[in-house]
Amino acid sequence: MNAIVPPRDTALGPPGRPGRDPPSPVALRSPLWFGFFRLVFLRFFRRHMRALRLARWGWPEAPDGVPLVVFANHPSWWDGMAFMLLSTRLFPGRPMFIPMAATALGRYGFMRRLGVFGVEPGARGAVRFLQVSAEVLAAPAHMLWLNAPGRFCDARERPVPIAPGLVRLAEVAPEAHFLPLAMEYPFWSERAAEMLAAFGPPITGAVLHGMDRQTRAAYLAGALEDAMDRLAEDAISRDAARFDTVLAGREGMGGIYQGWRRLRAWLGGERFDPRHDPGADR
Repeated sequence: MNAIVPPRDTALGPPGRPGRDPPSPVALRSPLWFGFFRLVFLRFFRRHMRALRLARWGWPEAPDGVPLVVFANHPSWWDGMAFMLLSTRLFPGRPMFIPMAATALGRYGFMRRLGVFGVEPGARGAVRFLQVSAEVLAAPAHMLWLNAPGRFCDARERPVPIAPGLVRLAEVAPEAHFLPLAMEYPFWSERAAEMLAAFGPPITGAVLHGMDRQTRAAYLAGALEDAMDRLAEDAISRDAARFDTVLAGREGMGGIYQGWRRLRAWLGGERFDPRHDPGADR
């Protein structure tokens, strides 16, 4: 840790004031706010997505008693919501923290109460990211979720970019376990998209810490790419049987026409099925 933390800058002063380091996300995070916005995001998801599906081979292997780093690809605006939904469904009781570009977080200030913390560009921002991450991962129950590329990146881009901050995380948290997470949002047979996800095998921080940074970056990229490639095969198959449905969203067209179809089925004594193609990908 001492190797990456510069001497104290006397111009900084107490946290939370102009020109100074912001308050700790561990101190700011509110379980009450998190619970409220989890319901808000869940409602939004169900209105705009068809389903959150986890590949049957891709359930997370996460031992108890160690902090987790979940590093994912970054194909869409939906990724942050996917983090929220997956973390609460698959890791109940584990507080989650997420780094976000400081400029973007400035537009969503309420997220600071959800465990989201800002990352400034440049060397100073990189040092601050590692300091905050070390604080977060010091607690065995905590999780850090982040997008590995550090930018939006198509799910088909190869090689998979890995941001320098992720490469250095094992140096400040060698006790953590690192979980690759692949995500895609394809459209199958319905109006709304599918939210598909799969975790790869865990990697211990101690193993990563024993590598030089170049080797570590390639190892992380390879682990994430393997999960992404395997998830892509399942997505291309359009076979929902390859997945477990974690959350169901909305099917059918919605609106007045769907209401008329529902009424007509009821009047005819038939079971109403809102899907465009009832025989496909269920």
